[in-house]
Amino acid sequence: QVQLVESGGGLVQAGGSLRLSCAASGRTASTYTMAWFRQGPGKEREFVAYMMRNGSITYYADSEKGRFTISRDNSKNTVYLQMNSLKPEDTAVYYCASRMGIGGMRKSVYEYWGQGTQVTVSS
Repeated sequence: QVQLVESGGGLVQAGGSLRLSCAASGRTASTYTMAWFRQGPGKEREFVAYMMRNGSITYYADSEKGRFTISRDNSKNTVYLQMNSLKPEDTAVYYCASRMGIGGMRKSVYEYWGQGTQVTVSS
C-alpha cells in the first residue's frame, strides 16, 4: 500500500504562483511514476504531468507546458508541482497519483491516489 498526502493548495490571484507537494509513504516500489491530475468544478479529472523516479521522463498536458513544472525528491519520497502564471481556469482540486509502471496520462493506470488539495485562482 501507498499513502499519498498533498499539500500547498490555496487561494491565489491570477498571475500568481503556488507549489504543491505530495508526500508518499509505504510501498515505494509503487511510486515509480508519480503524477498530478486535477478536477475542476463540473469537469472530469484530467492529467497535468507525470515524472519517473529517476527523472528521465517528464510529460505535461499541453495547457500546462511552460507554466507548470513537476519535480521530485526521492530522498523524501515527495513530488512537487510548481505552478506559475496561474489562470482562473486552473481552479481545481489537484490530486497526486502513483503507479509501479512507466508513465501514463490515463487516470485508470494509476494505482494510488491522494485526497486532493484545492487550488482556487481568482481573477
